[in-house]
Formats: sequence, C-alpha cells, structure tokens
Amino acid sequence: MARAWRGRFRLGLLLGALAVGCGVGLMAVSGWLISRASEQPPVLYLMMAVTATRAFGIGRAVFRYAERLVSHDAVLRMLADLRVSVFRRLERIAPAGLREQRRGDLLARLVADADALQDYWLRWLLPVGTALIVGTGSVAFTTWLLPQAGAALALGLLAAGVGAPLVSGACARRAERRLAPARGELATRVTDLLTGTAELTVAGALEERKGRARESDRTLTAIAARGGGRHRARQRTDRPGVRADGAARRVRRSGRRGRRRLSGVAHVVGRAEPRFAAFGAVTGLPLAVQYRQRVRRSAERVYEVIDAPAPVAEPEQPAEAPESPFPVRLTGIAVRHPGQERDALHGLDLTLEAGRRIAVVGPSGSGKTTLAQLLLRFLDPHEGSYSLGGTQARALDSDDVRRFVGLCAQDAHIFDSSVRENLRLARTGASEGQLRDALAAARLLDWAEGLPDGLDTLVGEHGARISGGQRQRLALARALLADFPVLVLDEPAEHLDLATADALTADLLAATEGRTTVLITHRLAGLEAVDEVIVLDHGEVVQRGAYEELAAVEGPLRSLLERERAADRTLADFPQ
Repeated sequence: MARAWRGRFRLGLLLGALAVGCGVGLMAVSGWLISRASEQPPVLYLMMAVTATRAFGIGRAVFRYAERLVSHDAVLRMLADLRVSVFRRLERIAPAGLREQRRGDLLARLVADADALQDYWLRWLLPVGTALIVGTGSVAFTTWLLPQAGAALALGLLAAGVGAPLVSGACARRAERRLAPARGELATRVTDLLTGTAELTVAGALEERKGRARESDRTLTAIAARGGGRHRARQRTDRPGVRADGAARRVRRSGRRGRRRLSGVAHVVGRAEPRFAAFGAVTGLPLAVQYRQRVRRSAERVYEVIDAPAPVAEPEQPAEAPESPFPVRLTGIAVRHPGQERDALHGLDLTLEAGRRIAVVGPSGSGKTTLAQLLLRFLDPHEGSYSLGGTQARALDSDDVRRFVGLCAQDAHIFDSSVRENLRLARTGASEGQLRDALAAARLLDWAEGLPDGLDTLVGEHGARISGGQRQRLALARALLADFPVLVLDEPAEHLDLATADALTADLLAATEGRTTVLITHRLAGLEAVDEVIVLDHGEVVQRGAYEELAAVEGPLRSLLERERAADRTLADFPQ
C-alpha cells in the first residue's frame, strides 16, 4: 500500500528531519550568538548568526507544518486504499468464510485495528527515520568540532535511542498481546447488548449482560492502566534525558581535554547542540516502539480475518457467461464447510428448468442453507459438478453466477433509509411503476401507499419501524425487482408467527409463479403449489417427489408434517 505513495512518504521524512534539524541548528547558533556577543565584537560580526537564528526559528515551524500536511495526506490516502482492499477481500470470504468470527470482534478488527495501521508511519517510521537522520548529522557535526565529543554523543544517543526503546518495546509487546483481544471482547459484548436490548429486557437478562459488558470494560481498563503505569515508571527511571545529560557531561570532559583544538565559543556550541539533539531526536522513540507493537498486533488481527481461506477460488481466466442459465444442474454434489470434518451436503442431484419450482425441507442442520450458498457460489463442491447453461460454475466469475441466481434470505438486511431506496438496491434505475409492481407482487403496495410519506417513508435501522412480516415482504419485493432468472428463498417466513408465516408463504408462491424458484423452508403449509419437494436429513436426500405423493405415504415428509400439525395444535390451545 505504501509503494503508491512512497514519494510523499520520503518528502514527509525529509521535512520532518529538516524541522528537527532546524531546532538543533537554532540551539547551536543561539548558543554561539550569546557566547560570541559576550565578547562584545562589532555588531556586523553577529549579523549572520542573527539571521540564521531567525531562519532556523521560522524554518522549524514551517517544516513541521509541511511535514504534518504531507505525511498525513499520504497516510490517509494509503489508509483509504487499505480499507478498499480489505473490503474487497471480505466481499469474497464473508458470505461463507467468517463462520468463526463474532460480530463485535469483527467490527473492532475492521474499524479500530485497521485505522491503527496508520500509526506505523506516523508514530513509528517517521520518528525513527527523523532520529536516525538528525542523530547522524549531529554526531557528524560534533565529531568535526571534536572527535572525542562526537564519540561521547554517539554513545549517549545509542543509549537513549536504542536502550530505552528496547525496554519499552518488551513491555509493550506483553501489554498489546492482551490489550487488543480485550478491546475486541468489549466491542463484542457491547454490540450484543445494543442489538439485543429488547429481547434481553423481555427475557430478564439485560442486567446480566450489562454486568458482563462492565466486567469487560474493567478488564480492558486494568490492562491499559498497568501498561500506563509501567510507561510512567520507565519515564522516571529510564528517561532519554538522563542519557543526554551524561552525553553532555562527556562532551564537557572531552572539551577540557581538547581545549587546544576547541575555542570557548565553539565549546558552547558543542555542549548545546548534542543536548538538544538527544532530547529532540530520540525522546519519542520509546513511545514510537510502543506504537509499533500496537500496530503489529492490530495488523495481525486484521490479517487473521482477511487471510481466512476463501470458500471459492476465482478462475484466472473466467469463461464467458451463457445467455441463459438453464438448465441449472447439480450432479453428485458433496459440500463441506471450511474447518468441518463431515460433509454438509452429500450425493445431491438437482436439475432446475425455466419456471420450475422446488421446495427443500428438513430439520435444522440438514444442509438446506448450505444448498442456498452453493447455488449462489458462496461455496464450491469438493465432489460433483454444478453447471449453468452447460458451463461449469467453477469456470465462471462468481458475480456472473449471482447475476443468474438471486437470494432472499431470512435475515435480509433492511437499510436505515426509505422504502424506495431499499428497493432500488436491486435495480438502481427502476421506474416508479416497476417499484410499485414489485410491492404489489409482494402484497405490500397498499401498505406502502398508506405510509405518511409513501415510498419515501423511512423504515429505521434494520427496518425497526416496520413489523417482521413487512420486513420480509420488503426483502421479497427487492428480490422480485432484481428479476433473477433463478430465485432462492431461504427461510423467508422464519421468526414470524404461524398465521403471518403461512400468509407470506402463500403470497410468495403466488408472486413467483412461472419463475424458477428454490424455496428453503421448515414450514410445510402451502407446498402443494411447488413442482417438487426435496427432503434433506444430515446432508443427504432422504425423500423427493410431489407434495401430495409424499404426504400420502409413510416417510420423512409425513413425519415432519405430523410434528408440525401437533405443534400447531399445541400453540392453538394457548390463550391469545
């Protein structure tokens, strides 16, 4: 990422070195001017030093401002490129490759930890580079005045610029190893608390979860406080200034030994210049090392996410997409999630022709959602073949597959915007008539027209201002507006009451008539309208055929149907 902006980085380093160098020059020239003025020479002898003092004073501020401007501009541009690359990677692995990541910790990694990477340049490389350039220049200048003083200054700078940062880095390494995960844990618990407040309140578990969040906050605070205490102790006992004073004393002793070579005025310069160089160039290095450890740990946490194995491998030279995806054919399919020991789907055969509607049912964990991920190429099979229009899905770009196969998921995201804008995510150039047709197909048009601002009414974050059934119908309308040749409906009636769920299922089956559809559901009501029902159990097809035929004979579907009817009767016995 930095290569694209290396010219600006080098310019920022040069400007930073000039700013510190001006400070060193200001101290040295001021010391010479005061000492020389005490000898009362003609004023003209001092004019160059006076001018240099003004130039160094102005230059220090100008160069520091320019360095901040250039370096921050380069870093922020680099950080923008980094965010884009991270989210491009997430686009490939997120649908099926982040099963182990918790939402809050993932958020902390991709926001706080990614933003922390800017400190690698601003608070590590820039201070170290500046200290190296200015320190080397200071040692060279002092050595030119008096070799013994230059050697003493070099030792002092090494002690202050290497010894103290090594101790600081060792302590910071231990602290950051615990601090970054603690931040992720706190973010996870706070996110869970905020997103689930209503459910936690109803269940009476809100106080317990708040207590967990407070406990995580106390843990994080304690770790940070211990790190801060160690840092303050190191500042008191291991200050670079102590080493700078020692260096200055060694310079004075060297000056006494070399009086024959060094005049009194030059001796003052030799004493003032190294002291300021030590303070100005290396004082911030212990803190810089701490930032390096923090950035290193943040980078590790970011890369733990983006280096997760991609569930699908994109072809180097994608094949040309067929004009029509039909027939969509799955033969001998076996699919396994990353890190799992057993197949989520095994031995599946399925053919989808234009207009054919299939229902896939089965208990939780039977592989229904895995089938949806396979059809959208969020996962690739490790056995068997999946083709669209005679072209293997592996040979196509994943985006081409998803132009043919669309999804309406049980947790489809509703954005904090208007009804209109949520629909236009599917087709940005949709006309008013197309929007209304999609709403009508999802049995939502009358409701939308009755809203205070019509289609411009805001629905709230995650659709908080509308009911669960309306959220699902809005998601269905969006999927219908996209007009995918193949539409996958993954548990569209999940989390709804029975009456709403059955009504929604009937409406979506009516809306998808004549459209190739794969309905994944745990509810069996209304499935008479589909062409075929496939029953999955433990990732295998245990029964398939027309709904009426399967419901009439003993078998897995009949058992599921009897359990569903018994559960419905039990719920009906409860007072409303």
